[in-house]
Amino acid sequence: MSATLGNSCHRPSPRPPARRRLLRLGGGLALGALAAAAGGRSPARALPTPGAGVPKGRRPPAGALDLFLCGDVMTGRGIDQLFARHCPPRLYEPWARSALDYVALARAAHGPIPRPVDFEYVWGDALEVLARMAPDLRIVNLETAVTTSEERADKGIHYRMHPANVGVLRVAGIDCAVLANNHVLDWGREGLMETLRVLRRAGIATAGAGAGPEAAGAPAVLGAPDGTRVLVFALAHGSSGVPRDWAAAPGRPGVARLADLSARSVAGVAALVARHRRSRDRVLVSLHWGGNWDHHIPAEQRDFAHGLIDSAGVDLVHGHSSHHVKAFEVYRGRLILYGCGDLLNDYEGIRGHESWRPDLGLMYFPRLEPASGRLLGLRMIPTRIRRMRIERAPGEASAWLQDLLNREGRALGTVVRREDDGTLVLEA
Repeated sequence: MSATLGNSCHRPSPRPPARRRLLRLGGGLALGALAAAAGGRSPARALPTPGAGVPKGRRPPAGALDLFLCGDVMTGRGIDQLFARHCPPRLYEPWARSALDYVALARAAHGPIPRPVDFEYVWGDALEVLARMAPDLRIVNLETAVTTSEERADKGIHYRMHPANVGVLRVAGIDCAVLANNHVLDWGREGLMETLRVLRRAGIATAGAGAGPEAAGAPAVLGAPDGTRVLVFALAHGSSGVPRDWAAAPGRPGVARLADLSARSVAGVAALVARHRRSRDRVLVSLHWGGNWDHHIPAEQRDFAHGLIDSAGVDLVHGHSSHHVKAFEVYRGRLILYGCGDLLNDYEGIRGHESWRPDLGLMYFPRLEPASGRLLGLRMIPTRIRRMRIERAPGEASAWLQDLLNREGRALGTVVRREDDGTLVLEA
């Protein structure tokens, strides 16, 4: 396999049950109406308890809601092959016929990778970071189907993880998996429905996909320790490669897909939020949007994000899809992440975009005021992917990310400083 090919998305330009409640609301707003209205684990072993491997650290100060957010978590294809149970490695890509080719590329780039591995392996240093930061809620964009379905979608790249490996999410204490993205239907609608069942049985809330428009549009409802509810809505936009026919429709499972980023769509999201929101709820909208290899933030994205805050009362916009970190903004005291980069993928050794540093990511830890949703602070832990696991990024990489965020954030009014351990902190 050529190492210059094979990037699946190289498009042209835990909280234990005692500490949190997970609810799943029925109902929602049809997306058509939204647009129109505006080492290995033995198969016999039980799944780990949510948060196993991530010891709990400090409690947040009174009056604070701490979150963990990140970009794409891609546990399928090559990553899936690391575990004792995995899907068949056969691929249908023009440049690769086996998921093991991606494991071989990573080994050639950075050295030996054990097989099989346990679920903690791929999280690497991220587990210590999560234990130390002890966020109240942990939310990721899960960009893979969790299925053994053979109902392959008519597209070039297909991501899936064996359902036996859902423990890889539980071991990191993931509370919510956002599914409105361009890989969740890689193995068909049957694969999507199995993904939803597997995650539900594992105690992981989902948002952005479902059996029909109402289920796909409904939020995940997460309970914080102080009794605050956090509503997580997830939406996908076509700019991230989500096909039109992946949109959920009556009698057709799919994702919550935005027709466009117009003011009409903002009004539709506002109506959706109003349908579910209670007076003390905090609202997060997770958006899969935009392409790669460009740090420019389109005006329509900024206008849409601002509109969500102005018209829908959204407290935080969580944007992802780009395989590299993009700038962020604080608008009216609310955080807007335009592109979080990838936290975990199987792209090591693929050549052609090294100058964008797609191996680097950030673990975002925003702190919100529960009563208002106002951003109180933001800390970001730089990471990199080596041997298919997450590492703390070295000083040079942390400095590179700081320079990027400050250069691209200048027009957005954001400045970050770097602490001695490489942590990036938003300046007040």
